[in-house]
Amino acid sequence: MAMLLAQSALPARVRIVEVGPRDGLQNEKQLIPAAIKVELIERLQAAGLRHIETTSFVSPKWVPQMADNAQVMAGMSRREDVTYCVLVPNLRGFEAARATHPGEIEVFGSASESFSQRNINCSIEESIARFAPVVKAALDEGIRVRGAISCALGCPYEGDISPDKVAHVARLMKDIGVQHVAVADTIGTGTPCKAQAALEAALGIYELADVSGHFHDTYGQALANIYAALELGVSQFDTSVGGLGGCPYAEGATGNVATENVVYMLHGLGIETGIDLEGVIEAAAFISHHLGRPVGSQVSRAFLARCES
Repeated sequence: MAMLLAQSALPARVRIVEVGPRDGLQNEKQLIPAAIKVELIERLQAAGLRHIETTSFVSPKWVPQMADNAQVMAGMSRREDVTYCVLVPNLRGFEAARATHPGEIEVFGSASESFSQRNINCSIEESIARFAPVVKAALDEGIRVRGAISCALGCPYEGDISPDKVAHVARLMKDIGVQHVAVADTIGTGTPCKAQAALEAALGIYELADVSGHFHDTYGQALANIYAALELGVSQFDTSVGGLGGCPYAEGATGNVATENVVYMLHGLGIETGIDLEGVIEAAAFISHHLGRPVGSQVSRAFLARCES
């Protein structure tokens, strides 16, 4: 009975933001053709994903994998019920992104001063100030703005991050007009209690519907952290097909939590997602085959092994 009561308090429906095409692929060393990225996006939206992070408009000098951003945006077939999100680092990036008609842009800030300095060579406050004109320009164009708070649960340089630092960045983002924040465990060291503390800090600034979780699975805690977030009522999560991704500034940090692992758990809890699990697994197998390695998630491996037996 206690379990039934606990589950009844969880959200009835969860929105998944698929970040594989951008966050998942950006650090791959082999250049992936735009046609493959477009095909991946097509497969993901066919599987029911309705919020997809498609690419980023950063300098190809720093992220060569995303140099085909405009080509990807032009090549995919768009659905009216899908939000297509792109990462932008500055006004120049926004101007390039605007020409491709994204439905949403993403900006980012770190809860760790050390990570901010090493990642983008400026302080937390300076990074948010740089984004202020980007956010204004997007909102003036009617484009939604979401923000990511990186290293919200732990930092490769500072270790544990206090919830107060998360709240500080959330407040800075709120003040410049960012409409939604994702609390990100960038290096995957978080545990459920840390996840709840970081999310509660953000919830002190933003409404419940405007806070989401972004968890990496480096220490195998991502699903536990998502469940802890569900207990708070959080109902939006970033996930990556096949568990693609990592963090170039955090040695040993593995990919984002796999979309199919999360969907399998949510469906098992009776939570609606609108996502076809088999379709996601097929998308994971598709991109993994192109990358020349086995699919990275437990759910996909188990399902594909069963199909082959």
